[in-house]
Amino acid sequence: MARLRLGEILIKQGLITDKQLQSAIEAQKAQKGRIGEIFVKLGFITEEDMISALGTQLGIPYYSSENPELLRPQKDQDLDRLVSSDFAKKNNILPLSRHMNSLTCALNDPLDLLLLDNLRRITGCEINPVIAPVTALQKSITEFYFRDKGDGKASMLDKAVESSYSDRGSSSEAVASSSQDSATAELSLDKLIEKAGEAPVIKLVDLIIRQAIDEHASDIHIEPFSGKITLRYRIDGKLFNIPPPAPHLHLPIVSRIKILAKLDIAEKRLPQDGAIAAKLENRTVDIRVSTVPTVWGEKVVMRILDKDAVPLDLTRLGFDQKQIEMIRKAVSLPYGLLFITGPTGSGKSTTLYSTLNEAIDPTVNVVTVEDPVEYKIDGINQVSVKSEIGLTFATALKAFLRQDPDVIMVGETRDLETASICVRAALTGHFVLSTLHTNDAASAVTRLIDIGIQPYLLTPSLVAIVAQRLARKLCPKCKEPYEPTPDQHGGITFKSDLIYRAKGCEACNSVGYKGRVVVAEVLVVDEQVRALISRNATFTEIKDCARKNGMATIFESGIKKVEEGITSYEEVCRISVDT
Repeated sequence: MARLRLGEILIKQGLITDKQLQSAIEAQKAQKGRIGEIFVKLGFITEEDMISALGTQLGIPYYSSENPELLRPQKDQDLDRLVSSDFAKKNNILPLSRHMNSLTCALNDPLDLLLLDNLRRITGCEINPVIAPVTALQKSITEFYFRDKGDGKASMLDKAVESSYSDRGSSSEAVASSSQDSATAELSLDKLIEKAGEAPVIKLVDLIIRQAIDEHASDIHIEPFSGKITLRYRIDGKLFNIPPPAPHLHLPIVSRIKILAKLDIAEKRLPQDGAIAAKLENRTVDIRVSTVPTVWGEKVVMRILDKDAVPLDLTRLGFDQKQIEMIRKAVSLPYGLLFITGPTGSGKSTTLYSTLNEAIDPTVNVVTVEDPVEYKIDGINQVSVKSEIGLTFATALKAFLRQDPDVIMVGETRDLETASICVRAALTGHFVLSTLHTNDAASAVTRLIDIGIQPYLLTPSLVAIVAQRLARKLCPKCKEPYEPTPDQHGGITFKSDLIYRAKGCEACNSVGYKGRVVVAEVLVVDEQVRALISRNATFTEIKDCARKNGMATIFESGIKKVEEGITSYEEVCRISVDT
């Protein structure tokens, strides 16, 4: 007997009309995706209606959220060891019972054959699936894995988050009283300090930071909203939501972070900046802390600077061999000016430090001025800008010129005064490295001229410009090969017969990417480029000249990494402006 289609089942159950079915089919043609999801998106049915009908279609039992007892795993079967908490949480799977070699599992998507196959391999059992709504599954997974036991570092954070709610009873009670708590805390500083020092708050903050470091996050965002907190980690350039603490803990958490960062916990009206040195086993991780007052309270962002997680080595960042040789040749010069450009978050600082490492030598005096110092490196003299007392980039640079320097690193060239001193230092026998915010290498020249540097000063001082972006690397465990066709990629012909695209697996949290790699263009300032600069040429003319002399653009460098299977064509298009 032929199996009824999902739409037919929904019509038979009186949940949709023929007209709604036709509308959904038309929407599916335009939007793609599964028909059941289209019905829910259009508002014709609820998620539970769709899952119930899917269960009827596939002949799989449906456990509704109205019967939560059905989603309680049997005890004393070691189900939490058979299916780990991480796997269950990432894939919305809950093991319910085991009989001989058959494992009954509740899940939301019984059509995900890859997931079922992975579960079969992990457990060594045949899988007997039942369907349940996502919200009911997530609640039951939390209750089973995280309320009564810890399971690794990630689970410890989830447990701490869960207990932050249970400490105050239900989450609705916490939300209802959070505004009263805020008022009380604002009035009583002593009480707030006392709360920030309580063991649960200390543990929760430590776990938030530790998990972020373990997951190689670059930033932690703690954001207050009406009746809730949002906790997000930036991993490989993208923000991901993490289960947040209870709303009533926002003030104690922020106060605890402020205490660690040596900030004024009584000041909530103005932004503040500070730093934390977090000790993990045998290493120290530096964390920059920034607080900003919002309408719902103070938002905290913590930037994680883990020198051990980021290799300060040009050969390990993603530059190709030719680009590394060009950078090394520039740094070996006795004097000159080298700029690293790109937007915020493009890895400029890491490349700057890695390039600086090439210049470190006992016979060389290396000094840096930064805002603030990101990585502390032995063997060089680093100064942190303090604008409030008059220690700016310009004043520090003027002092450096009297400190007998050989190499000077300036964290960022922001204004004419700083740029002028950099150029003057390069012209008087020093090698200067700095950063700019421009889209490509050639634009750096016109940016410097626009802010007031005369071309006749720039021509003899500028030696090279590196423009870069960070592309996400394809997950090596799940990247999917395919044969490219010219019409598929805007007429581009690849040297490789096969290239790869993102797919998603447990190892990469179903994202398809893991880690990042530098994609760059290196513009060497030769005699032809100098001639163009001296006659105030446009950045397009400078770029065309550099390309004729062998410079690969960011897009071209990215395509090479696609051919090598490091990243995807879609990712290169996302980070490039020259497509």
